[in-house]
Amino acid sequence: MDTSQTTTMPAVASDSFADTARAGLPPRAGLAELQAREITAWFGDRKVLDRVSLTMPAGGITALIGPSGCGKSTFLRILNRMHELVPSAQLAGEVLLDGEDIYDPSRRLIDARRAIGMVFQKPNPFPAMSIRENVLAGLRLTGTKASRSDKDALVESCLISAGLWNEVKDRLDAPGGGLSGGQQQRLCIARSLAVKPRVLLMDEPCSALDPTSTRVIEETMVELAREVTIVIVTHNMQQAARVSDTCAFFLASHGTPGVIVEHGETRAMFEHPQDQRTADYVHGRFG
Repeated sequence: MDTSQTTTMPAVASDSFADTARAGLPPRAGLAELQAREITAWFGDRKVLDRVSLTMPAGGITALIGPSGCGKSTFLRILNRMHELVPSAQLAGEVLLDGEDIYDPSRRLIDARRAIGMVFQKPNPFPAMSIRENVLAGLRLTGTKASRSDKDALVESCLISAGLWNEVKDRLDAPGGGLSGGQQQRLCIARSLAVKPRVLLMDEPCSALDPTSTRVIEETMVELAREVTIVIVTHNMQQAARVSDTCAFFLASHGTPGVIVEHGETRAMFEHPQDQRTADYVHGRFG
């Protein structure tokens, strides 16, 4: 577990990032709802998830919490078809983006990846590419053509959305690998935004960062939720309490596959959990 987690229940304060930034703001038109239905997953003969169903609301941040090894990251990768990259992986169930199954044989893999972007635990900018080239890399990978002026505007808008523009606008041709860890993670967010995803998946995006960089990334996430639906895996209970609107608690015990024990609004999950196992986890009694 992330060492930043404490053994007391995180308070869900009324001035949390999510409450403050989006108070009274309706979801923007075009924001996507993501829904998993009866997801069961295997690696070879080992079942790692068992009939997991979860709705991730449009224009919100959904946090996936739970101990290591309970299937959170596997579930996250299933949401944009990364699970099928593992040769032994198998899957049953549906993942619906606004009601359409991304695993439907008629749907192209590249379309799913464009609509549902991913930011990984460790920042992974292309080190030999400049900051500008890193942002635009997704266009090249998806075969999207744009004029120089359109590219310049896209670089600026994505870096602004990722909270990085003011720090790098005078050195866009510098190597992306020369940025600090927190800046590199925001560059990866900007790169993901360049192909205009409708959902952004984030797998422990702050676990390798210092507290100051973590705070900036969290503020960036809340701002981004006005533009894209976000799903985040985190072991940091304070982070889940600060940034998420809804929460799902995963658990696997005694060699059984991962399941969702409880899910709902974050405030209710942390202050009035319905399952004793949820209360024990968010209080730091295990994990």
